Amino acid sequence: MKKIYLFLLLVSLNAYSQSCSDLIDYLKENYYGTTYTSYNSDAISNVTFYEISKNYETSYFAIVCFKPNKYSINCREYIYQVAYNTKMNYSYKYLNSAGEAFWEYIQPYSKVLNCGPNFD
Repeated sequence: MKKIYLFLLLVSLNAYSQSCSDLIDYLKENYYGTTYTSYNSDAISNVTFYEISKNYETSYFAIVCFKPNKYSINCREYIYQVAYNTKMNYSYKYLNSAGEAFWEYIQPYSKVLNCGPNFD
């Protein structure tokens, strides 16, 4: 049932959405997000949270930008569908450790969209 709901949500967001990168582009082009920048993190450049309401249903997404190394100014984006309170929880902890905040509050949702990097 959860997979059917997710499929319908993605179709309703954008009938042409074919991939994780398409969903990232769609969110960036059509919605405003809240970005938390991690200046001291070796791995995470920033995380942007999006809240989308459609047909009385609200979905929450986090776009995480991972750096290839701690000195890089570039990063690669991955999207996660998260819980309603993930943004609040992440915002409380990311300044102390963006990595710990990611592992505790965002990474547990990696299998929802299956768009995150494989850490196994």
